[in-house]
Amino acid sequence: MTKEEIINQLHNGLIVSCQAVPGEPHYMPGITTMFAECAKWAGAAGLRVNSPEDIKAIKEKVDLPVIGIWKIGRNVNDVYLTPNLEAAKAVYEAGAEIIAVQATDHYREDGKKAYETIREIKENIPDALIFADVATAADAKIAAEYGADFVAPTLYGYTKAGYFDKTEIKDAPDYILLRDIVDAVKDTQARVIMEGKVATPEIAIQCLYMGAWSVVVGNAITRPHITAKRFVRALNGYHE
Repeated sequence: MTKEEIINQLHNGLIVSCQAVPGEPHYMPGITTMFAECAKWAGAAGLRVNSPEDIKAIKEKVDLPVIGIWKIGRNVNDVYLTPNLEAAKAVYEAGAEIIAVQATDHYREDGKKAYETIREIKENIPDALIFADVATAADAKIAAEYGADFVAPTLYGYTKAGYFDKTEIKDAPDYILLRDIVDAVKDTQARVIMEGKVATPEIAIQCLYMGAWSVVVGNAITRPHITAKRFVRALNGYHE
C-alpha cells in the first residue's frame, strides 16, 4: 500500500492496540497475534503493536497496516517510546508501515529532544509514515512542524506537562485536549488520532465528530481485566 492508501484506510476507522506484558492475567506466548487476528476479523482498519518481535509475528499472519512502537526502558528513561533512530529502523524492518515515536520535550540519552527522532526518520526512512505520541497540544504542533503524519495524545497524563491527578477516575478522553490538538495542527499535514480512554463505540464516534482522523482502542478490547475492573468499580459504587 502507498502512504496515501494507508492514510485513507485509517480514516474513520478502528485501530486496535495489540499489546500484552508478562504479569497480566491473560498473557501468554502468541496472545498479541491472536488479538490482531480478532481485530482483522472484526473489520479493524489497522493495528498498533509493540516490539519488532511482535510486529514481525503479526505481519506474517495479518494483512493490516501496523503502527509499530518499541518501548525501551519504560519507568527508567524519560524517552522510552521508540527513543532513537536505531529503534525506529528495527520497527520498520520488522514490517511496520507506520513508526510511532515519543514526541515530547524530554531529552533522549544523546542529549537531543525526543522530537528529533521525527526528523531522523524522515531523512533515513523516507518510505515510513510517522506517528507522534504526544502529551500536549504544544507537543502536537511541534511534531507536525517536524513532519509527523499523525499525532495522538498517547502520553497525556504521563509527563509533567500533560499531567493530570491520577487519583481521579477517568473513563473518558480529555475532549478539551483533543479539541486543542485538532486546532494546533489544522494548518499542517498531520492527522489527529485519538488514543487513550476510548472505552466505548460512542466515545469513538464523539472523537471522530470532534476532528479525529481515527481512534486507537487498547484496554477496552485487548485487556479484559481492565474492562472488568471498570464494571466492578461502577457496580461497587451503586446504591439502591
